[in-house]
Amino acid sequence: MAKILIIDDSEVIRTLLNDYLTDLGHEISQACDGQEGIEMALAGEYNIIFCDIHMPRKNGYEVFKVVSAAKPNIHFIMTDSLPGELAEMALEAGAHHCLTKPFDLEQINEALSAFENERQRA
Repeated sequence: MAKILIIDDSEVIRTLLNDYLTDLGHEISQACDGQEGIEMALAGEYNIIFCDIHMPRKNGYEVFKVVSAAKPNIHFIMTDSLPGELAEMALEAGAHHCLTKPFDLEQINEALSAFENERQRA
């Protein structure tokens, strides 16, 4: 199973992802804004990061740029209520997925399957 960091300013989203991913057997950590997410990602070892695009202190695109430059093997799954320019920029820069809120469990499963497929090819 994967070690996953959830970075989102919405406690509801963090709790939903935490509960679902924990039930699947993953090890979960959480950050409530972009700056805390960067600090945790750089200090820890994560396989996957679920990262909101619009957050205080640092947006998701800034988080992606900083963390992926230092740790390029982390699988980034971006989330956004209103996908726009920042989400597109993150995907163009190498983020793996962008899930539109409200997302369903099937979308989470598809993103996790893509991670597993990528890991098996490596």
